[in-house]
Amino acid sequence: MVLRVRGFALPDGEPVDLYADGDRWTTDPVRGAEPVAQGWLLPGLVDAHTHPGTIEAGKPLDETLLREQLREHLAAGVTLIRSPGLAADPPVWFGQDGDIPRAVHAGPWIVQEGQFIDGWGRRPGLAGLPAAAAEQAGRTGWAKLIIDWAVGDPVVPLEVLREVVARVHAAGGRVAVHAQHAEGGRVAVEAGVDTLEHGMWLDLDLLPRMAAQGTALTPTLALMSRTLKKAPDWPDGPRKDWYVGGATAQDRLTAAAVEAGVTVLAGTDSLPHGRVADEVRAIAGAGVPAHEALASASWKARAYFGFGGLEEGAPADAVVYESDPRADLSVLDRPRAVITRGRVIASN
Repeated sequence: MVLRVRGFALPDGEPVDLYADGDRWTTDPVRGAEPVAQGWLLPGLVDAHTHPGTIEAGKPLDETLLREQLREHLAAGVTLIRSPGLAADPPVWFGQDGDIPRAVHAGPWIVQEGQFIDGWGRRPGLAGLPAAAAEQAGRTGWAKLIIDWAVGDPVVPLEVLREVVARVHAAGGRVAVHAQHAEGGRVAVEAGVDTLEHGMWLDLDLLPRMAAQGTALTPTLALMSRTLKKAPDWPDGPRKDWYVGGATAQDRLTAAAVEAGVTVLAGTDSLPHGRVADEVRAIAGAGVPAHEALASASWKARAYFGFGGLEEGAPADAVVYESDPRADLSVLDRPRAVITRGRVIASN
């Protein structure tokens, strides 16, 4: 079945008339194409930081739950996810079946001994980090390292992370790094990682270097905002001071990153799944123009991960809305239709 979509396509807002002939968009008319909902069209949404397959930290990957959570993403218009860390290597159908989003992933997290969440991650030892990361990226295209964790924990040394980046890039892959302390962010940027996840306490003076070398930022603002609301109930101490101070400054960091030309990616890092719209609104709420906030979860994110938008030859993914989401971001909660792989998954 060939689908036809018409409407105003972002990012430009120009009228388009596209046909999904298989899994690719074409502008060549196809006789007998079935029209779907018309309106405002976004390239399929992206959640660039999500960890489906579990509901409790440290628990094994649950394949039934994994599929359910992926379907929640897709129903919300998310046609592509990146999982920078999973409880285990995913099943072969992950990112492939027609009822779930496309996916890129980094396999299990790679972490230092004595850090991160018990039961999750690979711990090859400091000297083994570069080889473990290169092996992972050689299989899946990405490696994810936790280079800092709790207050006072040691950060992966700069020379080690530089070797990780060099070996992963030599394998044709990319490096994502979790950093939530100032030293972790500095080391990540100086090592030239591909994406910095969270980036709390990042020195704003590093943003021009990030932009120049192509290091993207995934700020996970909506999650931090929700967590901050719980902070008054935490006991006073270094952990509370660290989190409140860093998370409170995250809006400023995100807006400054966009202003500096850094690629900002929308990622939820949380339950429930399928809530990337909350992250888009959080990014806009930080002072980022709505157009750029949408880009972080759509066309810019797709381009960063090697997927096209609403254009000739690009993967046939789209979300259709009744009105321009730039004027009212709440419309993201009400897609008229979700299309992936040239098929209508949801339609209202």
